[in-house]
Amino acid sequence: MKILKVTQAYYPFLERGGQAGTVRELARGLAARGHQVTVLTADLGDGGRNDLGEESPWGWGALAPNAETIYLRTLLSFRALTLNPSLPSFCRRRLAEFDVVHIYGLYDLLGPTVARFSNRLGIPYLVEPMGMFHPIDRGFFLKNVWHRALGRRMMRNASRIIATAEIEREELIQGGIAAGRLLLRYNPVDAAEYRVLPPRGIFRNRWKIAPNEPLVLFLGRLIPRKGADLLIEAFADALPDEGVLVVAGPEGEAGYLNHLRAVATQCSLTERVRFTGPLYGEDKKQVLADADLFVLPSSYENFANAVAEAAASGVPVVVTDRCGIHSLVNHRAGLVVPREREAVAGAIRALVMSPALREQLRAGCHGVTEELGLEKIVSVLEGFYRECVDRGASAAGRKSGAESPSARCH
Repeated sequence: MKILKVTQAYYPFLERGGQAGTVRELARGLAARGHQVTVLTADLGDGGRNDLGEESPWGWGALAPNAETIYLRTLLSFRALTLNPSLPSFCRRRLAEFDVVHIYGLYDLLGPTVARFSNRLGIPYLVEPMGMFHPIDRGFFLKNVWHRALGRRMMRNASRIIATAEIEREELIQGGIAAGRLLLRYNPVDAAEYRVLPPRGIFRNRWKIAPNEPLVLFLGRLIPRKGADLLIEAFADALPDEGVLVVAGPEGEAGYLNHLRAVATQCSLTERVRFTGPLYGEDKKQVLADADLFVLPSSYENFANAVAEAAASGVPVVVTDRCGIHSLVNHRAGLVVPREREAVAGAIRALVMSPALREQLRAGCHGVTEELGLEKIVSVLEGFYRECVDRGASAAGRKSGAESPSARCH
């Protein structure tokens, strides 16, 4: 199949959140299975990047076996929203060549524009809200305006809507999406990437953390929803006299890092909390190799990719029951707790004080990682695409009175 993936954020703009990495993994997995995959995204670097490939009619383009990435030139941007004047031209000149379109995320102009052109051409498309269906972080008024002006039509005309966890599926149903239109697919983790980690001690040496000191890790964007401030307070309760908390990730809301530093000071943890900034690639693997446990006390995650990466690295996790991945990791790779300071502190204390429990959960990480294996998840997604293409071809055949369906699927 020829597949177009539409996403506002994509590699190398990893600071924009899990969407950038997830779409890349799925695109690479589909390309490896022989499908022709094109990723359409925006240049989020204000034209200042030199690693986006060669100049193209629409911006910049990068080619790989069975894969193409197109970064549209960005004229204006506001938070996650970009204005990309060459988008209609791309749709008019290229869209007809694709069998199916997959739109990731909401609250941008890329998805609704491609959806409108896809409808005109009779190309089936799927929408994956990625936890954005209900506004949760900021800009509630503008996001509601987006839904009324663009989002409702895009969702209504989609062939299918993809949820990435049971918790998101239920929220979509409560939001008025018919259960029969929903498909469930977890986010993948590339187990091979985390199978062999760097030697233990590299990260600890760099940040002056003793080899036997308990290391608790938070890894994610620094925004209020993720709960790093709650974690600092819970860490102080759980381990008042020992341990180091590593808070790693890009600042996603101006001033929030200063707030976290102030919380650490109030809890008398100035010397025992390390704010490292974002960690990617080998730096991320090094901290995972040295971590004793991973904690994400978020108020909402449609899935929680960082938790899957921790499990793939053999690191026991603590998550709240508002993280989509919680049903997969509970009492297998980690502990699931309410989003309350005492509950998070109790889970941290239990894991640090019980090597046997840590080893039990560490052993369970493998089973979770197998369920989220890239090959398995991509196979599920491939089936979704074929079902949509076949349904679209059958409908087109009935409408035209043709004896055989359209040959879009090949």
